[in-house]
Amino acid sequence: MDQQTDVVPSQRAPLDNSVYLIAGLAVFVHFLFNSKYGYFRDELYYAACGEHLAWGYVDHAPLVALASRVSRGLFGDSLFALRMLPALSAAPKVFLGGWMAREVGGARFAQFFAGLLVFLAPIYLTFDNFLSMNAFEPVFWMVCAAIVLRILNGGSPRLWLLFGLVAGIGILNKHSMLFFGSGIAIGLLLTSARKQFARVEIWMALCLAFLIFLPNLLWEIRNGYPTIALLHAVIGTKYSTVSPLTYVGEQFLLVNPLAAPLWLAGLYFVLFDREGRKYSVLGYAYLVVLLEMILLHGKIYYLAPVYIMFLACGAVWWERKIFVRAGAWLKPAVLAPIIVSGIIAAPLAMPILPVAAAVKYCAFFGVREVKVENVPLNSLPQLFGDMFGWQEQVQAMAHAVQSLPAHEQSRMALLAYNYGEAGAIDYFGKRYGLRKAISGHNQYGAWGPRRASGDVVIAIGFAKARLDRAFGDVQAFATISPEYALPEESGLTIYICRQPRQNLAASWEQWKYLD
Repeated sequence: MDQQTDVVPSQRAPLDNSVYLIAGLAVFVHFLFNSKYGYFRDELYYAACGEHLAWGYVDHAPLVALASRVSRGLFGDSLFALRMLPALSAAPKVFLGGWMAREVGGARFAQFFAGLLVFLAPIYLTFDNFLSMNAFEPVFWMVCAAIVLRILNGGSPRLWLLFGLVAGIGILNKHSMLFFGSGIAIGLLLTSARKQFARVEIWMALCLAFLIFLPNLLWEIRNGYPTIALLHAVIGTKYSTVSPLTYVGEQFLLVNPLAAPLWLAGLYFVLFDREGRKYSVLGYAYLVVLLEMILLHGKIYYLAPVYIMFLACGAVWWERKIFVRAGAWLKPAVLAPIIVSGIIAAPLAMPILPVAAAVKYCAFFGVREVKVENVPLNSLPQLFGDMFGWQEQVQAMAHAVQSLPAHEQSRMALLAYNYGEAGAIDYFGKRYGLRKAISGHNQYGAWGPRRASGDVVIAIGFAKARLDRAFGDVQAFATISPEYALPEESGLTIYICRQPRQNLAASWEQWKYLD
């Protein structure tokens, strides 16, 4: 079964044009809607990290900071500019879906179907609508999966070097690439494809990926493995944990529940189908990563990148086993509900509706009940709620600065409780002439107090009791409650603090925390 031959590349038909059209449509949709609402909390943080380029950060790999730096440098600071690269990443996801369907033997309809399913999957609509490493992660995973498919179909062993290059860059984007790599390795060992380990190219690929990852690894070692320390701090506290059964069940929400028969068919195709078992490496890789995520209490969307390959394989299985045996009526009968449900799900995945309408829409579908973090919610789900309130916070901070005498303005510091508040000050503050923020939260904590003495501090996000322990004079300036902001970013009091009990540099370890 594993020795089954496949057509050589020269005999393979070109990718169907519909895949290119859907890929273009996917980018257009994001360009159309990615400037609505506001900046997402993490986007502001990544932008701040982009101003401090390094080989590592406490809570993420370095590539997203570079993406922010490049995007802002080329296109400016607008919301559309910051989200341009994630929007563009929608195209290769669709392309890879169609290409993999073609690679495992799918004809024109299977290629079109795979591209359409990827385009309509709510999780990819979400990923590609704001800047984060999650937008790029499926591309790295699936390029590696596509390379494995090509090798299994008789491609040159030198393609393993390309695999190593992509995997190495993928690790610099998000460390979860290591999990997918481990899944591929175990999948190879569990099948006759284990003979690939006799080839020098696969070991050269491993060395190449390691060399690319090495600077980030050295950064982790020098800094005491802060990423691991962070995971210990947030799993079971900030991050929601669910039972294994619930974790598996919530996977069906990621790519549209009505598409479940498609990706499940894809998983069946590579594990049990006579024609598809030659690709069982990918099926075992999925099961390995699923087990890893359950054991490590990963967020439910951490497995999202893999479903592109199963949607592709599922489209091929349905084309061969179902559609070919049914009348012409079945294709539109299957497509119609998937398209309609995809359109219905789109406003739950990305900011399409006016915010007041989105509140009602999300409440109707109960989206607020699905959480990946243990944070209080208001009228919007966390994804949307984290896009509100930041500019109002910075404006209020600017008013607090302007209220100070000139001699205090020149030496005051802006202290934020979390990286969202600090990132907002750094991103929007220049229009008000504000200096950079300081914060003890995650990577901001590693940047220190920026030479601030703490003689005069304007603080946001803190409880007064915490500030009273650090300052002899703490005065409330204003309390703000931006509409639609999450509860933790609403009802915030801005305090003007004087008479520090200790210099900020000396007490900085007391302000730092991982969360």
